[in-house]
Amino acid sequence: MSATRKIKIGIGITGASGAIYAKTLLDELVEKPEVEVYVVMSDNAKIVWELELKNTDYKNYPFTFYDKNDFFSPLASGSAGWDAFIVVPCSGGTMARIANGVSDSLLTRAADVCLKERRKLILVLRETPYNLIHIQNMEKITLAGGIILPASPSFYHLPENITTLVKTVTDRIFSLCSIKNKGKKWGAS
Repeated sequence: MSATRKIKIGIGITGASGAIYAKTLLDELVEKPEVEVYVVMSDNAKIVWELELKNTDYKNYPFTFYDKNDFFSPLASGSAGWDAFIVVPCSGGTMARIANGVSDSLLTRAADVCLKERRKLILVLRETPYNLIHIQNMEKITLAGGIILPASPSFYHLPENITTLVKTVTDRIFSLCSIKNKGKKWGAS
């Protein structure tokens, strides 16, 4: 009997506003034993998390966390065999570095590895409004095989609270990564 291989994903958390998206995703991943999770946070991500969420709960997750400068992490190499890298929330500056191949941190290196290995890269962009440079960077990433998933929640299921609203975005992340979830789908009751 062979063991089922876990889905291996990396999570990059930047200092863009929207730490609740990262927290909600991590909270949901705790409940998914079929997924192996690696995390890298920028220094600003920690500051924004503490400012917006009023806690340091990012320290309490049972996942493997890597320092932003740890280029010996499995996230820095395509040979580690992970399946996807999700940047949530993704700042415009991080998106620009990824779009232009600037691997100046573990986070941007992991994204670059995804693109070069033709693996799933999902950027949950938390920038508004967009300028032409943002749009051109989104085009570059899309043409290179990445997915731009703006943090644009859906309202058709009439969310009752902010967590339910945020989950409409994390549900899309899970769907894109082929990770089972119980999120509401259009047309489903």
